[in-house]
Amino acid sequence: MAVTRAADGALAGARVLITGASSGIGAATATAMAARGARLVLTGRDREALEAVAARTGGRVLLADLRTDVDDLAERAGQIDVLVGNAGEGWCGPLAEMPAGAVERLVAVNLTAPIRLTRALLPGMTARGRGHLVYVASIAGAVGVREEAVYSATKAGLLAFAESLRYEVSGVHVTVVLPGVVDTPFFERRGRPYGRSRPAPLPAERVARAIVGAVERGRAETFVPGWLRLPARLAGAAPGPFRVLARRFGRP
Repeated sequence: MAVTRAADGALAGARVLITGASSGIGAATATAMAARGARLVLTGRDREALEAVAARTGGRVLLADLRTDVDDLAERAGQIDVLVGNAGEGWCGPLAEMPAGAVERLVAVNLTAPIRLTRALLPGMTARGRGHLVYVASIAGAVGVREEAVYSATKAGLLAFAESLRYEVSGVHVTVVLPGVVDTPFFERRGRPYGRSRPAPLPAERVARAIVGAVERGRAETFVPGWLRLPARLAGAAPGPFRVLARRFGRP
């Protein structure tokens, strides 16, 4: 059964592919969508973690490395009604100190992979006249973040890709989700823990609820938490004052 139109508020029976589903936002989204009756395809590189998520949600596990396996993943996944492009890589520190290969890794996972996966899945959605593409970006893509230049650039590219895609697809909905700081293993993996007391990291479940709500209501854009819309708009409307504030208060 294909996904019911978002206006119907139903995900029951939809085939949903979630990348980066082994932990954090991806795992929480799998749980939230399973509760709506979605049929899940869970992908990532950690078999044991994916199988644990699958045991809770009834999902199907497809191991894949998004740096190299995108076309094979799309073929194995089959017909997909909703794509949740969640997988992401980070690195924190001065750009000049970024290790060899890290730039390519972040660009490949955060930007190239969702573009290629979309290219592979979109023809089927277009032929059926329905589908939903969800990209988990970041507030960093809207405003830039100190000592995360490459990560911010990949997320900004993802936002621009989604915005451009909206103008050429018909019957397929496109959503970007822009979380702030989320309590996931991301910060451990990026090489530097989150060091601020405020804003406090959000639980991944809150982002997952926002993703589900965006699909059910057909939203084009969702900030989590909602107040992040303000700095994003300020950065666009008044970049000079925003940069002054960012230099004073911004920390990785």
